[in-house]
Amino acid sequence: MDKKKVVVPLVCHGHSRPVVDLFYSPVTPDGFFLISASKDSSPMLRNGETGDWIGTFEGHKGAVWSVCLDTNALRAASASADFSAKVWDALTGDVLHSFEHKHIVRACAFSEDTHLLLTGGVEKVLRIYDLNRPDVPPREVDKSPGSVRTVTWMHSDQTILSSCTDMGGVRLWDVRSGKIVQTLETKSSVTSAEVSQDGRYITTADGSTVKFWDANHYGLVKTYNMPCTVESASLEPKYGNKFVAGGEDMWVRVFDFHTGDEIACNKGHHGPVHCVRFSPGGESYASGSEDGTIRIWMTGPLTHDDTEPIAANGSVRKVKVAAEDVSRKIEGFHIAEES
Repeated sequence: MDKKKVVVPLVCHGHSRPVVDLFYSPVTPDGFFLISASKDSSPMLRNGETGDWIGTFEGHKGAVWSVCLDTNALRAASASADFSAKVWDALTGDVLHSFEHKHIVRACAFSEDTHLLLTGGVEKVLRIYDLNRPDVPPREVDKSPGSVRTVTWMHSDQTILSSCTDMGGVRLWDVRSGKIVQTLETKSSVTSAEVSQDGRYITTADGSTVKFWDANHYGLVKTYNMPCTVESASLEPKYGNKFVAGGEDMWVRVFDFHTGDEIACNKGHHGPVHCVRFSPGGESYASGSEDGTIRIWMTGPLTHDDTEPIAANGSVRKVKVAAEDVSRKIEGFHIAEES
């Protein structure tokens, strides 16, 4: 067997407490972006390709549990232990809306069309805010059976997916009726749920296993037992032939999607890994840890069956220039320089 190559990651410092959530924007005309949530209460925006710090969103008074960017990466949203969810201008860092809740908010997600924000948390209520009419009370979807841990949109914003902290399974809600239409059964609580970029699969991590579900018919496609307790998993978006998982043992592992074999094991974090996510083009993936750092790991040449390399060389360079322009555009993003 070939000796596994040692991958040296880009290490992103700046958070003073554990990093608990990561979110990549789609590729935009200005490149792609990475936003991170931390218990230090200040989400950070970075260039998704280089990991360079762009700005810090300041205003929450408690741990931030979840973050996301809208489709164009022009707005960010965050869910916090200070009983609020906030929507931010991703170019200036200003708060656009602050939505008060009655308890800790654990999860938030922009709809694909960018007009709606979905939140969930300890209140056991899923709320949908209309960002075009932020003063109107949110629509409340039928009560969640447990405290909400993750939320995401599917099927062109027709379906909501959510999981709970205190029970297994992933629930799928029909947005129109506000009712649960399907439950994907898991033994333990699902701590990470991701819909693949092509809309085919739902990837879940429930501690001992990573599962892949058919996102349209909801059947279980694959389930793999993990070598340690994992908190997060992400499927490579371009070809879907590998996935990453991270958890308690501080290592970030890469597995073959078709066989479940471990392809690589990346060591570097000094605390449990709370979140892993692939970049939108699959050329790298990021991990966030209890140690307060984000590490960006290069995937290596991406190939469909490891014989046809992608000709991405030209486009990567263009993205870099555009991202630097964005940094210049955002230099009014006054907030705290990274230490």
